[in-house]
Amino acid sequence: MTSQIYLSKCSSTQDEVIDFINSNHLQEDYLAIYTFNQTRGRGQYGNIWENNPHENLAYSFAIKTQNILCSNILFNYYTAIVVRDFIANLTQEPVSIKWPNDLILKNKKISGMIFEKKGDFLIAGIGINVLQKNFENLPKAGSILTQTHLAFDLEKFANSFHQYLFQHLVQNTFPKNIAELYNQNLYKKDEIAVFEKNHIRQNGIIKHADEEGYLWIELENEGLQKFFHKEIEMLY
Repeated sequence: MTSQIYLSKCSSTQDEVIDFINSNHLQEDYLAIYTFNQTRGRGQYGNIWENNPHENLAYSFAIKTQNILCSNILFNYYTAIVVRDFIANLTQEPVSIKWPNDLILKNKKISGMIFEKKGDFLIAGIGINVLQKNFENLPKAGSILTQTHLAFDLEKFANSFHQYLFQHLVQNTFPKNIAELYNQNLYKKDEIAVFEKNHIRQNGIIKHADEEGYLWIELENEGLQKFFHKEIEMLY
């Protein structure tokens, strides 16, 4: 079973899903809560996801861990793949995954994700910039509209997105080559890029992301090393 709940306004869809789980005996295999007016969205590792009202989609879902037949890291990877595929299919434009789970469209971040585990559920929060035009204070950000000039109806977009995620994360069997698919769509893989580590910049080449969540980078001055999130930053 699946439930999809629309809220006209909320502080955080992620918090709403957690509150729902804490206050109800959730029977569904998949519960989603979404809004077009999120006032204080949470990004990964305490970051704030800034969101203009009625221009973007904030969407969180809970899925029972017993239905996930892979590691948490691979589930995070696969969720990023599924969201990437949805946007790429819809826009007919190439979309990349910036490690660990941002989506890049024409060199601008259009989506970010957060993953948490609460009891018997894995919870994912997904923000997608759909119609926003003004990113004056966010030079790395963009939207589907700014990057493709395609303007989608938010309600239809959200419903299609929900059905696509439910189909691929609940109804369908997970592929066995998740890590391979993730690396096929990894932003700047095998390209020279600039990285900042401990406030020092140097060139490097992303080699791959592994099944434990580490990113392997061949650094110009330090050779091949692996990093977890927040240990190194790509400048783009």
